[in-house]
Amino acid sequence: MSETVAIARILEYESTLLDSATALLLEEIGLVPTFGQRILVKPNLVNSGNARHCCTHPLVVRAACKYLLDAGADVIVADSPAFGPASHVARASGLTKALSGIGLKVRSLKRAVPLELSGGGTIGLSLDAMEAERILNVPKLKVHCQMTMSGAVKNMFGCVVGFRKAMAHNQLGHSHEVFRAMLMDVYDALPQTYHLMDGIHPLHRDGPTKGVPFELGLLAASRNGVALDTAAYSILDLSPNQIPLWSEALKRFMPGSDPADIEYPLEGPELFDATGFEMSPQRDLEFDPVRLVKGRVRSLLKHFTKS
Repeated sequence: MSETVAIARILEYESTLLDSATALLLEEIGLVPTFGQRILVKPNLVNSGNARHCCTHPLVVRAACKYLLDAGADVIVADSPAFGPASHVARASGLTKALSGIGLKVRSLKRAVPLELSGGGTIGLSLDAMEAERILNVPKLKVHCQMTMSGAVKNMFGCVVGFRKAMAHNQLGHSHEVFRAMLMDVYDALPQTYHLMDGIHPLHRDGPTKGVPFELGLLAASRNGVALDTAAYSILDLSPNQIPLWSEALKRFMPGSDPADIEYPLEGPELFDATGFEMSPQRDLEFDPVRLVKGRVRSLLKHFTKS
């Protein structure tokens, strides 16, 4: 069975074609909301001094929200950064300003409920995400020092509530196999998700927070996050043995994990040139416990700081 990945070539975020291209892609993958439908838009918000580059670009999130609002959807924009409230990261990345003109604010995903993991144990998944009628996942394509690349599947980890993500890195990060299985379990738990990938200027060289923008010009969407990631990684000339989550998808025989099964109804992968795209040096999966404690303290302080 084939999986659909719709692609548009957009060279700059400020392009006058961004809104229309976003609408076209979302229509192509079947995200045509009904009036009043509750839709969670989930960008990639990372608490970093490089937030303007390592987070989903504000104009991509804004274009997606405008499309949904124009259709009459009830739109909520939310994420759950590992440290600090989503509103602080949104302000640093420029998302707060971008959404102010269309009447939206950024919230933090909350209300953790236990998700049973295939490898044993549980993790706290946001009930806000689980109760949404639809989720539009808007990942930033970027290199990742722990998982090689971060795309649609990895971005769904943001539906795990707050500090629990950092704890999962620390407790499950001793093994790529354990950690990638947990990430795929989270992705699997939210079947009502559509995906719009910001690969216009993906990050390369050193990610996920210190990367350098690379001019790729890719804006892509799919109902299947695995297929969307597979398409992006194929464009970057990567292979499953380089990408732990791609290997996990193949291990589970997940639809979209085989590039031969992907159809491109709009633009094709051959239009994109990834020459010069550099991977990040691989580092240990485990988080420094001192960093965890310091991050938790910063997070609590920010929650008590007025916006």
